[in-house]
Amino acid sequence: LDVTHVFPEFPAPDLGNVLLQEGVTMNDVKTLQLLYRRHCEATLDVVMNLQFHYIEKLWQSFWSPKTPSSDGSTALPSSEEEHEGTLPKDKLITLCKYEPILKWMRSCDHILYQALVEILIPDVLRPVPSTLTQAIRNFAKSLEGWLMNAMSEFPPQIVQTKVGVVSAFAQTLRRYTSLNHLAQAARAVLQNTSQINQMLSDLNRVDFANVQEQASWVCQCEEGMVQKLEQDFKLTLQQQSSLDQWASWLDNVVTQVLKHHEGSPSFPKAARQFLLKWSFYSSMVIRDLTLRSAASFGSFHLIRLLYDEYMFYLVEHRVAQATGETPIAVMGEFGDFTSLSPTLLDKDDISDLGSEVDTDSRSMGEPLVKRERSDPGHSLQEI
Repeated sequence: LDVTHVFPEFPAPDLGNVLLQEGVTMNDVKTLQLLYRRHCEATLDVVMNLQFHYIEKLWQSFWSPKTPSSDGSTALPSSEEEHEGTLPKDKLITLCKYEPILKWMRSCDHILYQALVEILIPDVLRPVPSTLTQAIRNFAKSLEGWLMNAMSEFPPQIVQTKVGVVSAFAQTLRRYTSLNHLAQAARAVLQNTSQINQMLSDLNRVDFANVQEQASWVCQCEEGMVQKLEQDFKLTLQQQSSLDQWASWLDNVVTQVLKHHEGSPSFPKAARQFLLKWSFYSSMVIRDLTLRSAASFGSFHLIRLLYDEYMFYLVEHRVAQATGETPIAVMGEFGDFTSLSPTLLDKDDISDLGSEVDTDSRSMGEPLVKRERSDPGHSLQEI
């Protein structure tokens, strides 16, 4: 956890020429700003202390405030808003119906949830304890339901806006924990000299000319760039590079490919096109390895999953940087963007690739796909 994370300031709502209804004043808007900031700070504190179950109570206390219960439950951490200034529920609903207020709240949520991601998973490649990983995934699974219950009496448009951001947050947590698990499983492969040598031997048998011929019609990539990436990939593999060195190589690939689009409005589209092309080429290589019954197929399958997912992570951050948004905002805006993510094929479970790689090192001749079919996959809960 990154407990040193500094929570950025929120922007002020831009009401423009909006006329407030009778009974709603600028004082109410300022009260909402103060209360919502405190509410978000309380959320941050709760997550930083890994008290995920408190989030449901925090949301209930803010969106559906009730009189203090007598069930013995203590006050929520940092929930000062009930004591210093309140907004009646009907006034809160009225305020949220104003488009500028809803837009402001969405911006605040993007800042909050991005901060939470960076606190929980500050480095997607660094090992995370399995107990924390599972707690984060269970937390992500519960978020939408908690919020919808808390906002059950709010108009659908308001709920939809709020849930949209929470959904992007939950997807990000699932993706990053999956990426982190893939990274730890891949370390075993990248540190195994015999597996690396087998991978090199199998990769040198791949008919890259045929791969390029088939892919060029679909992707229309510059042949020189494709050949350079092929040679660089083989060289990086031959040098038995660490996971961090591979991450640096992948980052450099993104820089090379997208540098011509920097500063252009077409940057997000170019980035998405690159992800599709990268995925298409890598699937063609995996196809060739499959048809040749490559002994290192299991290792390549794992590495391909990791590199595809990490490439998605890099591109997501580049698009956020180019548009001046947070990655959470980027994912919320392009809802279908996540459909490109390889580890979201099953949002709640991911095969225990680590154990399959161990088997792969003992039985190099058995393609991983066979074992996947006979052993349908252990969930992350069993790791």
